[in-house]
Order: sequence, then C-alpha cells, then structure tokens
Amino acid sequence: MKTIVITGSTSGIGKALTEYFAKTCRVFAGYRNEDYVKNLENLGVIPFYIDMKKPETIRQAAAFIKSKTDKVDTLINVAGCVVAGVVEKLEVERIKEQFEVNTFSHLDLSQRLLDITDKIINISSMASFGIFPFIAPYCASKRAMDILFNSLLNETKRDIKIVSVKPGVIATPLWEKSLSLNKSSIDNCKGFEKEMNYMVKNARKNQRHGLDVSKVVDLIAKIDEDKNPKPSYTIGLDAKIAQIISLLPQQWINKIVKYKLSISLQR
Repeated sequence: MKTIVITGSTSGIGKALTEYFAKTCRVFAGYRNEDYVKNLENLGVIPFYIDMKKPETIRQAAAFIKSKTDKVDTLINVAGCVVAGVVEKLEVERIKEQFEVNTFSHLDLSQRLLDITDKIINISSMASFGIFPFIAPYCASKRAMDILFNSLLNETKRDIKIVSVKPGVIATPLWEKSLSLNKSSIDNCKGFEKEMNYMVKNARKNQRHGLDVSKVVDLIAKIDEDKNPKPSYTIGLDAKIAQIISLLPQQWINKIVKYKLSISLQR
C-alpha cells in the first residue's frame, strides 16, 4: 500500500485528491481547521495539523509523519491562497505572507520529508506564467515555487521525482475564499474601482465555469503511477494559451495584457 501525504486536504483539489487516494492508499491529510478532522477520519485517512503561515506547525507535521512511517511514496503540496490587488497599493507584508503560504511552507515541509520521499507533486498554476494583472503576488509565488523545486530536482543527489502541475481555472471554492481574503484591498482601492469590480465578477465566473476538479485528479493519479514523469504538466485550454503567450517577448505580452484588460473593462 502506497503512502501519500497531502497538504490542503479539506477543500478544492486537495479534498478531491484525499478522497481519491483514500480508497487505495495510506493517506496523511493536512488540515488547518479542526472542524474537518472528523470528516478526514471518516475517510480512513490520518489527519495532521499544519498551518502554512506557522513554521513551527510544519516542523511538528513532518515529525509526526516520520513517527508513523519511514517511507512516503508521494508528497502532494496543494495548500495555498491568493493575495490579490494592485501592486502599488498592496502592503508588502501581505505579499510576504503570500510567499510564506504558497512557496516557503511547501519547501520547508518537502525538505523535512525529503530523505523518506520518492516523489513530490506540486500544485502550481497557470498563474506561474506571469501574465495576469491584479494577482501578481499569487503569480510570483507560484513561479518561485516552480523555480525552487526545479532547482531542488537538479541539485539533489537523491533519486527523487519532482513534478509541477499547472492547471488553468478550476471550479473550486478557492475563488470565493479569495474574495473574502482580499475584501479589504478590493473595497479600498481608490482609482481602481472598475478593475476591482471586473476581478470580482471574473472570480465568481471562474468558480462556476472552471475545469472540473476531477480532471486534475485524473492527471495527478497518472503522474503518481508514472515511474518517469515529466517535470511539468499544463492542464486546461486556458493554461496552454497562457503558456504560449508567456513565450513571447515581454513587450508583446504587456500589450496583450493591457489590450485584453481594456476590452474587459468596457463590458
């Protein structure tokens, strides 16, 4: 029986992955809200507390997992959040928090489990291609995650597989959670009211019409079974388009982004 570790296992992609792997694997499922522990236990998984903003809980989580097993077949780093807003108005502390949750926490946990882990799968995002306005902290945190883990793959002397999965828009609660998390910066963004209204409408549309999360689960299941997976996978038409655009000269990318934004704001 394989041993799988999943962070962010109580909602969205993480929840779907936990439910999938719980059927056939021994799963360690990371949670932050105590209200979800019973649900996780009912799935037959092993819950462990981890708060990606608190490094001490990451240390404790790694120690707990190592006390229960001497081998992790696959670590799936899912937990994350979105810090949105206009860069010129965002507090730098909030941007640092974005990196703490989406980048540094996963690297910390991965380093602590590296000696017993065979494969790491990171849930990155098409945002890592860096072409989306008003979610720059999120884009940058995902790009940084990809770069750091790819360097880890190149540098380590261990025989380990590290994979980045870059989905496009997925229909998960992440979007509504993001609006709640960023309410203050959205409501108090003088001079950018139209842009913030557009961003809110777009987030709600994404939650309704994004790619079904099962598609991402299917891909990750295949990657988990693959003995020699590629270092990066892009899933969703929007993600593939974003990848192509990201290859253009930066000047062209900027013109495309500004043109698309101007058209969207006129609707």
